[in-house]
Amino acid sequence: MVAFLHRRVTDLRSPAMPGKWTAPRSICARNLRVDPAVNHQGVRIGGMALANGLLLHSPRYWAAAVRKEDGTIEVVSGDKQARLSSSTDDGRLPLVRGLARLAEALSVIPTVKSRLRSAVLPYEEPRMLAAFGLSSLATYGLRRVGRPTVGRELAAVGLGLAPVLAALRGSPTAGYHGAEHKSIGEYERVVRGRPAETATKEHERCGSNLVGPLLATSIAGNALVRRLKPRSGPTTMLTTALVSTGLALEVFRWMSRHPGSKVAAGLSRPGHLLQQFFTTKEPTPEQMEVARAALSEILRLEDAELAAGQD
Repeated sequence: MVAFLHRRVTDLRSPAMPGKWTAPRSICARNLRVDPAVNHQGVRIGGMALANGLLLHSPRYWAAAVRKEDGTIEVVSGDKQARLSSSTDDGRLPLVRGLARLAEALSVIPTVKSRLRSAVLPYEEPRMLAAFGLSSLATYGLRRVGRPTVGRELAAVGLGLAPVLAALRGSPTAGYHGAEHKSIGEYERVVRGRPAETATKEHERCGSNLVGPLLATSIAGNALVRRLKPRSGPTTMLTTALVSTGLALEVFRWMSRHPGSKVAAGLSRPGHLLQQFFTTKEPTPEQMEVARAALSEILRLEDAELAAGQD
């Protein structure tokens, strides 16, 4: 796979065991190289920004890194205990496969919090907590007033997004979100034989690009349910939300497989705009150190497993 030239990072611990360690402050190498000892094709890596670091995950492993108050970088990693999705998902039912991937990614969060006490989730920040509360109240209030129409649903979604986007803009979470994208982008470019330095804070697989499809499926689903059943209960609304999310994830999956399509470009446009102006910002060198520490750890685990399989 891709390995950092900074040997002190990869030599800190044994090559095949997830765990917990403190990274040196000098993880700052921008140069990446492909390890010729491993027969790699590149591994798909996703992630989630934290208020003081980030969480990365591959099909088999996860790794989280945070900047502690004393300035050191703490890294925790492990294998996925709940593997709800396959490596390709091609054999799974539509709607189910996307929700399975989402559930698998979210299932790691409690483990990260228990093993990395210094990690701060986005919603644990006071400004984000207040924004989520305001968003929920505004959305609930608007949906309970007047007849259910597509226009009213669109207004409710927009009103719900506004406080969250305002709180994210310029926040540390946005900086680590940009660092997540740049570190993954560096890795993907090297695997494809392209310069790592061309990686940007925006990424085509960012969850922000799900906003377009999710808006369409949620608005249509909620408007239809409220028209057919004005007094919908929690079970109906939860089912509607799951189906809408599953449909949106199927569209998102299609978009990622057809990057040159004009339809895909149009659907991802709202997400790109959100990344550009609200959900990410250019990361600081210190934030990139944290991102590269997490990336180095998850690739080390993937490399160890692939190398063992080749023996």
